[in-house]
Amino acid sequence: MLKTILSISGKPGLFKLVSQGKNMLIVESLTDKQRIPAYARNKVLSLGDIAVYTDGDEVPLHTIFTSIKDKENGLKSSLDLSAAQPDELRAYLAEILPGFDRERVYPSDIRKMISWYNLLVASGMTDFTPEEKPKEEPEPQKEAE
Repeated sequence: MLKTILSISGKPGLFKLVSQGKNMLIVESLTDKQRIPAYARNKVLSLGDIAVYTDGDEVPLHTIFTSIKDKENGLKSSLDLSAAQPDELRAYLAEILPGFDRERVYPSDIRKMISWYNLLVASGMTDFTPEEKPKEEPEPQKEAE
């Protein structure tokens, strides 16, 4: 699901991929359902491609969102993002992802992740598990005679 949800630099909020044109994407805002073009010059990121630095491996964003959903019982985040201090943001993320890299994950990143989560929940999207592609079975090889 997160593969089709996009963040576009310079535009607030999140967008759902609707269609692709020759040199652009047609996206729909999750907040007001308005459709707009996103051109090649825009920096477009799929939420499915984002991961968070930890002390070990990187953790995909869908795992973070699922942890927030479990913590908040499927509701919006209880943290007030407009008044949250950097230490509060780090403490909130530490509850969800204890081993996150405190030097490379900035408070602005945490604020953005939580606001994205809130937007997705407000839009009715609460299943953050990635779609699994069906495994293609290899064709049996013919024996040479």
